[in-house]
Amino acid sequence: MSGMASEGGTNEAAAAAATEGENQRRKGKPWDEDGPSSTDRLKAEKFEPSSSEGALLETTSFSTTFAKDKEEFLLEAWPVVKGALKEHGVSCKLSLSEGSMTVSTTRKTRDPYIVVKARDLTRLLSRSVPVHQAIKILNDDMTCDIIKIGDLVRNRKRFSERRDRLLGPNMSTLKALENLTGCYILVQGNTVAAMGSLDGRGLRQVRKIAEDCMNNIKGPLDHIQELKKEREPAKTPALANESWGRILPKYEKENIKLEQPYTPFPSPQQPSKTDLELENGKYSLSDEKNSTKKLQEKPDKQSKKVDGNKRKREAASIPPKGSTAGSSESAMATSGDNEVADIVAMPSKNKAKKECIKGGSQENV
Repeated sequence: MSGMASEGGTNEAAAAAATEGENQRRKGKPWDEDGPSSTDRLKAEKFEPSSSEGALLETTSFSTTFAKDKEEFLLEAWPVVKGALKEHGVSCKLSLSEGSMTVSTTRKTRDPYIVVKARDLTRLLSRSVPVHQAIKILNDDMTCDIIKIGDLVRNRKRFSERRDRLLGPNMSTLKALENLTGCYILVQGNTVAAMGSLDGRGLRQVRKIAEDCMNNIKGPLDHIQELKKEREPAKTPALANESWGRILPKYEKENIKLEQPYTPFPSPQQPSKTDLELENGKYSLSDEKNSTKKLQEKPDKQSKKVDGNKRKREAASIPPKGSTAGSSESAMATSGDNEVADIVAMPSKNKAKKECIKGGSQENV
């Protein structure tokens, strides 16, 4: 027994040592923790041109493609983009034939990371972010995240319905998320573009909300309730550096089942197509007899339909009952008879005229 106990103890010690070794090899990242203390690890330090002397040794360039329907938008915004990148010593090129935007470093570039910021600028512009909003990404305290949601849902109808949840009626849900996370959010096509502060806490919240909504794990309204609850402990200094998990509400998915009375017997079986044919007497008939029977029934159906239409037309032409109607009908009848008499008498009058003309011409001769 003692040998077995010693073996169990050695196995547990080995497992504990292995986990400690894995934890030692993996260093903690700023995005591992979601609490307020994680924001202190990333601080935006403003770049000063005096810190880097001389030009960069290599030229770095990035290209971003865009859709054809974005050409007009980019042509209007490109002078503003070109002027903003020129201040940082970055050159840019817009190619409509290739459908791409290219940014690259020059001899005047001093900040080596500004070309990455310029690449993010082109990525935001290709997703229809307004130019005055997209230029803010060049600041040191701003960063962006582009979330791809097109591959999360296969059914396109379901995809559009879940994407509409992020927008909400009259964009109300999207505005609430922007206010609570402190990020600019734009839902465009198969992507969600977000811009926020460098600490990345708001961007992580936006990514989690978008992925949970598209995967149907939790709706954006539940996340909005949690973010509202987070505002209260964030204001108090005593809870600013503590975990807020015990304060925030926990939502669990509930499967609502309708209570139905228990019956030990199964539901009655529905009649099949063969049973219905047996009831109508069509099962014993061959295909030829069925076709002839249909042809015989067809004229009867047509005649019934014609009679019904005729009755409707006759009903519409029946005049209403009354004295005025009778007098008007008699007047119309007499006027109609006079017109018919005039039309019949016209050929006889014409013949008499012709005979008179002929007689006068013969006398002259």
